[in-house]
Amino acid sequence: MGKRVLVIAEVRNGELRQVSYEAIAAGHAVADGGEVVGVILGENVDGLANDLIHYGADRVVVVNHVDLKSYTTEAYQQAILKVIDLENPQGIILGHTAQGKDISPRLAIKLNTGLISDIIAIEKNGEEDVFIRPIYSGKAFERKKIKKGIIFATIRPNNIKTLEKEKARTGEVSIISVDIKGLRAIVSDVIRKVAGGVDLSEAKVIVSGGRGVKHNDGFKPLKELADVLGGAVGASRGACDAGYCDYSLQIGQTGKVVTPDLYIACGISGAIQHLAGMSNSKVIVAINKDPEAPIFKVADYGIVGDLFEIVPILTAELKKVLNVEEFV
Repeated sequence: MGKRVLVIAEVRNGELRQVSYEAIAAGHAVADGGEVVGVILGENVDGLANDLIHYGADRVVVVNHVDLKSYTTEAYQQAILKVIDLENPQGIILGHTAQGKDISPRLAIKLNTGLISDIIAIEKNGEEDVFIRPIYSGKAFERKKIKKGIIFATIRPNNIKTLEKEKARTGEVSIISVDIKGLRAIVSDVIRKVAGGVDLSEAKVIVSGGRGVKHNDGFKPLKELADVLGGAVGASRGACDAGYCDYSLQIGQTGKVVTPDLYIACGISGAIQHLAGMSNSKVIVAINKDPEAPIFKVADYGIVGDLFEIVPILTAELKKVLNVEEFV
């Protein structure tokens, strides 16, 4: 028998994040032929509903409220609990993002149910859903299932393939109002350090720099390579600690965990803490002057040499292959 599954979408800068579409696909795996209901929260976000339907949502519930314009735990918790009360789902799926990691355990407590976080795959064992998640910094994997109560899980971005987008797909969109009150904190404005660019946690291609970049300007050739490939720039903790870049770019055990299709590590030795954040990348390319650097043990392709010589050559060749014009 099919289940009704709620998928809590995530909005950033007026657009749905890619993980929202991936969560729709995960929702269908859990629904087992049942109904997948997308949920969008924000201010004046009704225009995003059709995007979720095109990617597989059967219905979409939109919650518009001025206090949902920017994410706050209290406001979002009240709104989501209202939707859960109205829909009475058997499953809830959302992204394992900063927002998802904050709100999901609070919702689980309110719902008195279990939570399986950081899912990278969903399998079927008869009628049971088996959730696969990495443990011990990606060195092992465990299979978990919820025996009773609501099936509640967060999915790691870039791991579950989205359904094919179909613009002809239609579904009901309902807009509901909620009464949000008693907020102890209100976000009046959000000032971002970096505007635009590709979201690091959802990037298909990441070019990362370590201490080997030597200084702030050392990230410039990495940024150009990332731009050519339509990717994002990341960094090791060593590069962040040295002041070469902002900590928002940090990848690793104490930074972001990423799983891009292509990860290019430039001047990164490959400390275990960094590997914990990127070792599950589909293809890893390492560029390092030290042939004994640990990064080569996990790399699919390795180049021994100076990144300041290799990266510009690689960028120039890729521009020719991809027919990319010179940047002004």
